[in-house]
Amino acid sequence: MFISCCVVRQNLYIFAYYLTKIINQCRKLRKYLIGLSPSQRLFSLRFSILSLISRHLIINVTMKTKFGAIIVDGRGKLGGHVASKNRYGSYMRTKVTPVNPQTSAQSAIRNRLGGISSGWRDLTAAQRLAWNGVVSDFAKTDIFGDLKNPSGFNLYQRLNNNLILCGEAAIPSPPIPVAVDSFTSIVLTVEDATDAELFSLAITPAVESDHLVKVYATAPMSAGKAFVKSEYRLIGVMPNSQTSPWDGTTAYQAVFGSTGEVGQKIFCKVIQVEETTGIAGIPLSCSSVVVASAE
Repeated sequence: MFISCCVVRQNLYIFAYYLTKIINQCRKLRKYLIGLSPSQRLFSLRFSILSLISRHLIINVTMKTKFGAIIVDGRGKLGGHVASKNRYGSYMRTKVTPVNPQTSAQSAIRNRLGGISSGWRDLTAAQRLAWNGVVSDFAKTDIFGDLKNPSGFNLYQRLNNNLILCGEAAIPSPPIPVAVDSFTSIVLTVEDATDAELFSLAITPAVESDHLVKVYATAPMSAGKAFVKSEYRLIGVMPNSQTSPWDGTTAYQAVFGSTGEVGQKIFCKVIQVEETTGIAGIPLSCSSVVVASAE
């Protein structure tokens, strides 16, 4: 009983210590919060409190943060919370660890990325220096809308991952930036198995002779679905000079088994890749509701 009382008392002391820290932190922040909206004020307070706790409890922080008056935006994990943003503004939610099914597709991705990492280690010092020296030519906009340079390794991995996915060999030296074509329109047509399943993509214009196209799609889902992100899976690659339409029925069935039932929706995304450099263009997406195939 005496030991239990000591433990309870110690926990109360710890709680009181952190509560005092939090109150003092809120007092310091008060003058900065006056000009913020209620949602920004709540987001800033929660982030500041979690940051305080994480510093004292040594919690692993992998959250990207953009600072303004206090906190403007955040993405990623902070302790047991995740910061993100949707059309209604910034928010924080409890972190949920997903189940890792260890599928063959996951293993293939890990093996591919592992092979690329091994290739980076096998480069000469001069080659790695060359990759590090061109990163400013391949800057990309991050989730906050800011232009950021990748590291030499990230650039090497990004370009060679595109090439290997498209069936091309990895490149040991950084390429010169080139313009990548894009489609002006893509139209997806999906039919069920009433007569014969169909997954057909009409493209405008045709694929250039030095380009390949990664094609991603989702499994059949509710027609009320309006946005997808993590549901995309690579189903195939359009070859050079591909004309419209591209028949991806066999490729789709190999990944998802069936085009689904009438009334379901399938999303599709295409990304053009320059075949000698691995530089990717801007993704273009579309969707289609499954219709009955003609008998």
